[in-house]
Amino acid sequence: MTDLYYDTTGDGPTLLIIPGGAGHPMGLDAMTDVLSPHFTVVVLDPLGLAHGRLGEPAADQRVQDWSDRARRVLDATLPEGESAYVFGTSAGAIVALDLLARHPERLRHVVVHEPPCVGVLPDGARQQARFGEICDVYRAKGLAAAGALMTAVLEDREVAGELPEGQPLSREEELLNPMALSLAHVLRPFTAYAPETGPAPVRLTVGAGIDSRGQLLHRTAEFLAKDRQADLVEFPGGHLGILQHPADFAERLTRTLLGAGARSR
Repeated sequence: MTDLYYDTTGDGPTLLIIPGGAGHPMGLDAMTDVLSPHFTVVVLDPLGLAHGRLGEPAADQRVQDWSDRARRVLDATLPEGESAYVFGTSAGAIVALDLLARHPERLRHVVVHEPPCVGVLPDGARQQARFGEICDVYRAKGLAAAGALMTAVLEDREVAGELPEGQPLSREEELLNPMALSLAHVLRPFTAYAPETGPAPVRLTVGAGIDSRGQLLHRTAEFLAKDRQADLVEFPGGHLGILQHPADFAERLTRTLLGAGARSR
């Protein structure tokens, strides 16, 4: 796929947003409405799912391909001589880390919210294997069972009782469901991603949800921030904080990028 898919709104310095899951930007409007008075908000849709490609054939995804698309979107939208803010959440946060590693030259500050790069943990191999198990359960039993196991993995606990019984989705059903696409083609390769170590070439902030304290991805964020010598900032809500508390989340992101003096408009 060579086409680029993204949406732009607002006015101000460029802020590139990289969604999680399969990259579908659904549900982000409430957050971007709060961000748009402060930034030119560019929302990446790496697979074009919100731009007419939902239902089209899909294959296993590579982090590097998504970050290359992010870089090309910046080339297309960023004024000459300027640098961009970047925010990524979940799988999108892993893409932001790869963009930072491979294309830092036009970035000014990168914020990654709960990237599932669990390999940085002392028990990283075990946690990566658990994400692989989620993908296997999805293939064998469908979305409900995979979702139940995903919840247990993110909460850093074992499954209570039996997983729900279910049927695998047909290929046609899978291609029309962003969550299914994520489980089929994104989760395994993205959680296997190994980020760079040591100080970042430009400013990096690692975010974690307040409601995620004591859970797997808060622990991952803490380890990553320490390893990269980056700030750790807590955001409202949990792993889906951008959907749970979009206005408060956007305000926290604005203050993180522009400083405590940034005010609501």
